[in-house]
Amino acid sequence: MIRRSSEQRRQTWTVRGGAAIALIVIGTGWGGFPAPRPGLAAESPGTSPPAQRLPDDFVGVADAQYAALDNLAPGSREAQERQRQAVQQLGLPLEVKTRKTGILLRLIPAGSFTMGSPPGETDRAGNETQHQVTLTKPLYCGRYEVTQGQWEQVMGSNPSYFQSAGRDAPVEQVSWYNCQQFLQRLCRLEGVPEGTYRLLTEAEWEYACRGGTQTVFCYGNDLDARLANFDGNYPYGKGDKGADRQTTVRAGSFAPNAFGLYDMHGNVWEWCQDVFGEYGRGPVTDPPGPASGAARVSRGGGWDFNATCCRSASRLRYAPAFRCLYVGLRLARTTQS
Repeated sequence: MIRRSSEQRRQTWTVRGGAAIALIVIGTGWGGFPAPRPGLAAESPGTSPPAQRLPDDFVGVADAQYAALDNLAPGSREAQERQRQAVQQLGLPLEVKTRKTGILLRLIPAGSFTMGSPPGETDRAGNETQHQVTLTKPLYCGRYEVTQGQWEQVMGSNPSYFQSAGRDAPVEQVSWYNCQQFLQRLCRLEGVPEGTYRLLTEAEWEYACRGGTQTVFCYGNDLDARLANFDGNYPYGKGDKGADRQTTVRAGSFAPNAFGLYDMHGNVWEWCQDVFGEYGRGPVTDPPGPASGAARVSRGGGWDFNATCCRSASRLRYAPAFRCLYVGLRLARTTQS
């Protein structure tokens, strides 16, 4: 198949890859719907203020459910309560989907969090300096990574190495540039101006991933292959050794975080919009990342990496032309106030 490096296959490859997540910055309101995946509480969002008019590229989803909080780390319940409050106070649905491509999106409330990892976190990198970040707008974030089927629907072809994993597995073998082409075509297909759909910023990605937690993962300080798709020979903390699946798996195969987002840890790395750069130590608001640079950020870990690389704070950098069978994306959608 392919040759991998010897150091727990953390970051060195000689091949190609990619997968994605969708996100929306909110100024108007919309609707929601459920998907057959693990980890949903049997509870609907409840009574809301009158719904605002949905953008034409969205279809409301009526019976979306909040994520179950079992086995999630401290902070998850509080984060989900903020999500509930956003649904109620903004008159926005918990979940929506794109009209043509069916990409599901979850409402993420505005808020502040500590980005990066503490000095005592095992195996942390030196580029994870902790700092306060405030995101001033609620977001709609893609519930799953963009799948092979969704990519093919937009682009007309499927570049993925693991096509045998199925159309519901994340797309891979896409570069950052390929993702920009996908976003442009998605905008045309959905009938919205270019730039409406985008990648998440790195700060948006980590905020969405953590789901209110400050532990190593949204599940706590341990990770094994029962919770995410990575090389299970190299778990983290008190996690047990487990399966090395050596492939991507269907998006949403593991329990979601408090916001109802799946596969934020493992399966495929996800391209972010940002140029890669060092963090400052001071507080920032809605950071867009560095103004210039040669590499782009990738987040989340992947199927052939160890659990350390799946940490909420873990970062990788790749040239934007890099293609590999373990890197992907999530989408963002900006809406007008």
